[in-house]
Amino acid sequence: MDSAQVDAYLDRIGSDHPAWPTIDVLRELHLRHLWTVPFENLSIHLGEEIVLEERRLFDKIVGARRGGFCYELNGAFGALLVALGFDVTLLAARVYGEEGRLGVPYDHLALRVRTVDGGDWLVDVGFGANSHFPLAFGERGEQRDPGGAFRVIEAGADAAGVRGGGGSAESGDLDVLRDGTAQYRLETRPRVLGDFVGGAWWNTTSPVSHFVRSLVCSRVTEDGGRITLSGRRLSVTDPGGRKEVSDLASDEEALEVYRERFGIVLDQVPTVRQADRND
Repeated sequence: MDSAQVDAYLDRIGSDHPAWPTIDVLRELHLRHLWTVPFENLSIHLGEEIVLEERRLFDKIVGARRGGFCYELNGAFGALLVALGFDVTLLAARVYGEEGRLGVPYDHLALRVRTVDGGDWLVDVGFGANSHFPLAFGERGEQRDPGGAFRVIEAGADAAGVRGGGGSAESGDLDVLRDGTAQYRLETRPRVLGDFVGGAWWNTTSPVSHFVRSLVCSRVTEDGGRITLSGRRLSVTDPGGRKEVSDLASDEEALEVYRERFGIVLDQVPTVRQADRND
């Protein structure tokens, strides 16, 4: 990512160019990314190709002012952080689903980031409802965050009465918990962006993938709440967790919400392509 691309990315998220890659800078960039770049799977339902290459991710998120899901958001954000001087490692994870079952390998992409003022941090701007700030990678106690109470623990270990599921864990794997519930199992071995192509393909094509079966566009609001649009259904959650749900009256109204609340300009309202499937 060259200097012009870095400047454009920082402008996209409303941030000045930082002087040093410190934890305070990382926290601000993380939060601003969540405010401005939506977590969304619209490309799947609009028939758009998803390519895990740095230039293509930049063109989508910065050039087209769109969002994306984990591979896109954390892939692009990781490239920005590298360009700003952070030490970044891509990590693979498997997401916990129903009854504590783990998803497919390379189900999720997260980042391990080291700052110049010490410490490693779990950075994740691509998991939907998640921590608003980076989590201390080596901390095994509770970490309070506006997004909830988080723990990063050895995979399979008990924490607050919860035991990780999904079978035996590899040595060094970690479970990430939110409010006592396991969110995903994180590998600690380094990966490259190309390693996630298979996982992205499965998540964008399999009829059992929740990304294929549902539609989402969501971001953190500046007051610490969340706004989510799925088709014509709009959900607004305040910082205290109170949610208001409304059904928009027309496609035109939905397109206006995409434009005004998410900065996404579309020609048509996406619809779930697999809505007629029961498998």
